[in-house]
Amino acid sequence: MLEALEKLLILQDRDHQLRRVRDELARLDPERQALQQRLQTARNAVEQARQHLRQLENQRRQLELEVAGKQQLIERYSQQQLQTRKNDEYQALAQEIERLKTAIRQIEDQELDLMEQAEQTQKEIHAAQETLRQTESFVQEQLATLQAREKNLLAEEEQLAAERERLAAALDPALRQRYERLLRSRGGNVVVGIAHGVCGGCHMRLPPQVVVNCRSDQEIVTCTNCGRILYYSREMDMEVVD
Repeated sequence: MLEALEKLLILQDRDHQLRRVRDELARLDPERQALQQRLQTARNAVEQARQHLRQLENQRRQLELEVAGKQQLIERYSQQQLQTRKNDEYQALAQEIERLKTAIRQIEDQELDLMEQAEQTQKEIHAAQETLRQTESFVQEQLATLQAREKNLLAEEEQLAAERERLAAALDPALRQRYERLLRSRGGNVVVGIAHGVCGGCHMRLPPQVVVNCRSDQEIVTCTNCGRILYYSREMDMEVVD
């Protein structure tokens, strides 16, 4: 194989590694955001349960005030009963007192229901707090892992970028320019194999003369269809047959 092709293949390998590292780095922030969202969801669950408990307590206090107001009315009507001498007024006040007592009993039933709801909500708060505690522990652990992974990836990226620059600088300027142009337009696979007369990049059949030139290993040969740089070895044919 031509020395220039060997250099290109090594450079392409480093570019593949660089792309892998940078893709992994690009996925770190979404992973962090997903972890933070998971933590926020657990926090929201606790806050929502607490807010529900506060609403229940506010409703119960309102009912207590309502009961207190009706009890004051009962006391007032009872005093008026003692003061009146008219039987119809006495009976009217008695009916109003009974109506108020019935209303109080109904309110007290509502209070009992609210107390049961509050008790259940307290259990939900405790469960949500436990889930939050576990989630916080998990998220902290995962964030620490991501931070360590990012540090390692950044070090690897720096090393690969330096090696990549050294390899690229060792190429003939014209060949490097061609490679870089193809890299921008074709993506990661710039130098591709040829097997059974087919380009390993675009998978189109190549003219026989292109295949012959590639097999002769005397010059840089490119695909007539996609422009990728071609190389050939007998092992490729064997792999395809297998």
